Amino acid sequence: MFVDQVKINVKAGNGGNGMVAFRREKYVPNGGPAGGDGGRGGNVIFKVDSGMNTLMDFRYHRKFKAKNGGNGANKSMTGRSADDLVIPVPEGTTVTNTVTGEVIGDLVKPDQELVVAKAGRGGRGNIHFASPTNPAPEIAENGEPGQEVSLSLELKVLADVGLVGFPSAGKSTLLSVITSAKPKIAGYHFTTLVPNLGMVRLDDGRDFAVADLPGLVEGASNGVGLGFQFLRHVERTRVILHLVDMSGLEGRDPFEDYLAINKELEQYDERILKRPQIIVATKMDLPDSADNLQIFKQQLAEHSDADKTREIFPISSVTHTGLTELVRRTADLLDTTKLSDMEQPAETTKEYAYQPAETSDFHIEYDKEYESWVISGDKIEKLFKMTDTEHDQSMLRFARQMHGMGIDDALRKAGAKDGDTVTVLDFSFTYVE
Repeated sequence: MFVDQVKINVKAGNGGNGMVAFRREKYVPNGGPAGGDGGRGGNVIFKVDSGMNTLMDFRYHRKFKAKNGGNGANKSMTGRSADDLVIPVPEGTTVTNTVTGEVIGDLVKPDQELVVAKAGRGGRGNIHFASPTNPAPEIAENGEPGQEVSLSLELKVLADVGLVGFPSAGKSTLLSVITSAKPKIAGYHFTTLVPNLGMVRLDDGRDFAVADLPGLVEGASNGVGLGFQFLRHVERTRVILHLVDMSGLEGRDPFEDYLAINKELEQYDERILKRPQIIVATKMDLPDSADNLQIFKQQLAEHSDADKTREIFPISSVTHTGLTELVRRTADLLDTTKLSDMEQPAETTKEYAYQPAETSDFHIEYDKEYESWVISGDKIEKLFKMTDTEHDQSMLRFARQMHGMGIDDALRKAGAKDGDTVTVLDFSFTYVE
């Protein structure tokens, strides 16, 4: 099954917790703090695997979670850092943040990597909190939470040449003749339900990839037929072979078909029409094809300047007429054409800094059902998750952090009274003025 669009959730590993510990050795009185730091969690990384050609692996596996870092230990020992979770994806995968719609990265090079969720750092042990006024601190940090993000993956087939045209225009037949691909060929519309890829190799050593895209129909860019699902695969092609059925056996006008397909391509992305396009007149072995081709050329000459400059190659995939000339001309165009949209930076590894949608440090509201002031916000919730609630000194440190953020004043202005309940995540405490 060909799958080219999926939505997944990824979660980077949390950092390991720091430890509260003290030296307990013979002949070492008042040994001091010796709690180690937690280890770093695992990042979530996408890596291009040239052997993949579909997103099928993500169809039934939608959630990915990297491992957490190890906790710190006594004797100032740091916890073990977790291995990164490397997820293989096919070439041509575009990664988008589902929530914000931001394109995170475009993976088009072999072995290219993209860090999509950054791991949390390890929490600090109590050796970091010793001071002249508190030489034996019972303060440690929990590990920083790893980033969690919802992603949309979209595969756009990496092919040098794209075959476009109405259903049954001869795209699959042409692909089967000029490559070793074996697409399904039948005498009915929409035989091709998924893009087919094949490699063309010339006698002079040149080669290029060809994609046979499912047949387009009028209105494809608005969701009619199968075209809308696969128009995205045309985006990466450098040369377009526009197949037009010249036989007229189905009662359609070849020139109208030609204009209709170009209109759909323009409505999807107007930049596509700026790429080299060769008009391939197919089924020239049939009786009326030659006459229809002459009429087509006359209509083309009377149309826009862009259409006049396009080359026409009459072919017959059945008799192999004109195929050699078409393939050579296509290779020549590829040698002189670059797709600027696909140019990538030199580095092969990129890190995506996920920014949560909420930008405020905290937000306060009163929950009448639970009769509690609820404090929420990315910053305050992160600070609480990194607080070791088992030690009083750690909780006092969290209270000082809240005061420094202005939460005490904000609660007072909101109407909080002495003795009211205040809740952060699943932890509740009493408000004291």
